[in-house]
Amino acid sequence: MRLRTTSAAAAAVLALSLTATACGGGGDSGGDGGDGEKIAIGIKFDQPGLGLKAKDGGFEGFDVDVATYVAGELGYEPDQIDWVEAPSAERENMISRGDVDFIAATYSITDARKEKVDFAGPYMIAHQDLLIRADESEISEATDLNEKQLCSVSGSTSAQNVKDELAPKANLQTYGTYSECLSGLTNGVVDALTTDDAILAGYAAQPQHEGKFKLAGLSLSDEHYGIGLKKGDTELRADINAALEKMVEEGAWTESVEKHFGPAGYDPGEAPEITEKS
Repeated sequence: MRLRTTSAAAAAVLALSLTATACGGGGDSGGDGGDGEKIAIGIKFDQPGLGLKAKDGGFEGFDVDVATYVAGELGYEPDQIDWVEAPSAERENMISRGDVDFIAATYSITDARKEKVDFAGPYMIAHQDLLIRADESEISEATDLNEKQLCSVSGSTSAQNVKDELAPKANLQTYGTYSECLSGLTNGVVDALTTDDAILAGYAAQPQHEGKFKLAGLSLSDEHYGIGLKKGDTELRADINAALEKMVEEGAWTESVEKHFGPAGYDPGEAPEITEKS
């Protein structure tokens, strides 16, 4: 078992008890979970279906389930988890500073990021897509975005990929959260929101957005979601990978997928093979 070191700064930022239960595993793993120590985990707070802070103060979503399961396998009970908001642009900094023990926040594994942090997983493969207004004409290819207002969040690879490789004349706008992009899409300030289809499906499936938006259905890239952790922590990476494999084997991974993505009609496919081992 890894010696757990939770940053005092992270604990001061957020000391919340988990209200959403994991889909399985971890409870009988033993470990040192009864000694009152905490583990700080970075997630998104504004991504329905993945990482969302609910009105009652609890947290829900597929990433939350994955992180809770992993924490359980590391020896932590749900009430020993400090959930810390992890904006896209700050994830590497949070890990490097020790603000969190690991991050599960739609965190795509890239070579550039691996220069700064290590990853475990992947635990899911998503595909970059576009969310547009339901009454808009179809966008059949990325070049249709040229001269249009494209939105994504700061630090995300999605929008820059479109801008650099697919639609160089698109007018890129970046905000701090996807919720801000969604407001711009609702108000007509932007024409499309781009990020991974899993994230977009979560927004489109929310009751308040039902019938207002649609996915363009483009697979612009493959995004391998991994769990980010401090560079060089090979022991923790091995422990997390083992937990992810157990989550899949026990069926908890599939249960969580059906729970959070089923209502949106989104199917991420099978759990991917773990490749981040060294």
